[in-house]
Amino acid sequence: MDRDFAADAVFGNSTVKGRSLSASTLPAGQPYPMISGQNAFAADQFIDNSTLCLPSSLDPAKVRGKIVVCTRGVNGRVEKGLVVKQAGGIGMVLCNDASGAVDIIADPHLIPAAHCSYSQCGDLFKYLQSTQYDMSSSKTKDELGVKPAPVMADFSSRGPNTITPQILKPDVTAPGVDVIAAYSEEAPATDLPFEDRRVPYNMVSGTSMSCPHVAGVAGLIKAKYPDWSPAMIKSAIMTTAFTGANDEGQIRDETGAATTPFSYGSGHVNPVQALDPGLVYDTTPYDYANFLCSMRPTQTQNLLPLSIPLLLPLLVGANANPFQCSIGAYRPENLNYPSISAACLSGSGTTTVKRRVRNVGAGPWLQYKVTVVQPTAGVRITVQPSTLSFGKINEEEFTVKLEVYDTAPAAGYVFGSIEWSDGKHRVRSPVVATTKCG
Repeated sequence: MDRDFAADAVFGNSTVKGRSLSASTLPAGQPYPMISGQNAFAADQFIDNSTLCLPSSLDPAKVRGKIVVCTRGVNGRVEKGLVVKQAGGIGMVLCNDASGAVDIIADPHLIPAAHCSYSQCGDLFKYLQSTQYDMSSSKTKDELGVKPAPVMADFSSRGPNTITPQILKPDVTAPGVDVIAAYSEEAPATDLPFEDRRVPYNMVSGTSMSCPHVAGVAGLIKAKYPDWSPAMIKSAIMTTAFTGANDEGQIRDETGAATTPFSYGSGHVNPVQALDPGLVYDTTPYDYANFLCSMRPTQTQNLLPLSIPLLLPLLVGANANPFQCSIGAYRPENLNYPSISAACLSGSGTTTVKRRVRNVGAGPWLQYKVTVVQPTAGVRITVQPSTLSFGKINEEEFTVKLEVYDTAPAAGYVFGSIEWSDGKHRVRSPVVATTKCG
């Protein structure tokens, strides 16, 4: 999100920018001695342990009254601050290492602290090698309007879908870093065993924080359209998501590199637009049954033994005969999903994917025209028809043809998109394609 809980560590004429939610800070401008965990090892401890600020690894005689620089890893981030505090340290700079995570997190530290990236800590470690040094820790501050945003967190799951490559995963992305929310005071502020703090509000990061955001958007849509199916709600969220950051650029990852649908899926959720999607992809029980059949069940061609009790009541006819698979009549990429992912494309030829959309706009007699964003190389996308007209018939079908014209780039994954628009609504679907199988 475009919000940052900054905590800067100032040394010499330089500043290391980090994050923290520690309850206290050291007075700005007042110098304090500083020592690396590597140099603060206790007599009976390995240097590797003190570098990580593991329990009992620091020598109180070396640490007392100082700011300690600890390296991330093994034990918890907040726990490292406790180790410093127990050894008599007054503050901590927590540094990512060269091979580990690159994200920096605002934790509720027990002492004044700043969590900093590996690149930011490089100058700090060089400074520590000098014979004379001191440091002052500036106040933490809440910064709004931070750009670029959104940015994909390094802990966010990435595609491709290794189980079923014909379904693009992830579906969408939503705020999941430094999320502030009400917090039960029956629970401690952190999950560390020594924690005794209780707070009415807390800040947590993780994919588990994105989940309630998406669930809330789904609830909002369901309240407005109580008759919509879960698939229609999901479609509304996915097709109205955006893929740009707030500085008009593409969403970036934690390193600053450009991302793809394997990072954000259809994009970042947009609750307001999701309430008026214009068109939706409704995936029915028959769609899912055909999809399961296309995955070639090996036990039998009858879906009853596949244990799908939620589908069966909708799939039996008047004579109570279960749905029968017609192997070969359906392909998994034809599941009526809001995104398109086609694997195992022929190296010389075309693959056609089918989709259908339902008009849920303000009224009938609407026309939607398609815009195609072609992949940079390898595969050409063609949509037929290029215009969809909705009148008395509220649902229309179209095909997306994927033609491989250069096998070299198509051997990896290529990314494009299609977007339907009536001038008011924009209904976007990412397209992922590869000649790779599995």
